[in-house]
Amino acid sequence: MHSDTTGSWTPVALSADLPAGTVIPARISAGSIALWRSESGRLSASADRCPHRGMSLSHGFVRGEALSCIYHGWSYAQGGNCIRIPAHPGLTPPETIRARTFAVEEAGGVIWVAADETETKPPVLEGLTPLRSMTTDAGISAIETAAGTKASAEGLIEPAGGTLCLLVSARNDGQTLIHVLLKGETSPADRIAASREAESLRRAAEDLQKKGIAS
Repeated sequence: MHSDTTGSWTPVALSADLPAGTVIPARISAGSIALWRSESGRLSASADRCPHRGMSLSHGFVRGEALSCIYHGWSYAQGGNCIRIPAHPGLTPPETIRARTFAVEEAGGVIWVAADETETKPPVLEGLTPLRSMTTDAGISAIETAAGTKASAEGLIEPAGGTLCLLVSARNDGQTLIHVLLKGETSPADRIAASREAESLRRAAEDLQKKGIAS
């Protein structure tokens, strides 16, 4: 299974990991992206490269409704167009200066980004509560083997006999991103137990990967 676990959409982060006014790095099949949320709460996904000097925009900062590069402060609107160049405060930047943007959707506490243009919507994972995200050097096949079950079309792996679900997505850097989700209502003790179970599954999958049992 490749990184686009459901059509063009990839689950790149949990909503709780991206508060208003922040930016984080993420990955989709098209490459690295800067995932950011404006101060009003609107989500955006931009290619992680400033058109000016190539600095990673995920190293930048959010002011109001714009993402600014940490290097020279060039600012970009949610549509990707440059709206401010601090060295030339009286200049209206031309429309040709823009960062590539990607469609982004938020559903059920999960943030999805589409690598290509699409008219579809990402899946709605009903009855699941996000807990945490983690990465592993194991491939999805190794995770499936460790969990004793196959991933669904949406990228969900549901080990038997518990509240744990793993939303998996293979990244283009060789790692697999895992979003840990819980079924139904859970107590603090349930969440601690599920987090430990997810860690155990990750270690088991990495061990299988190293031994070449699953890849």
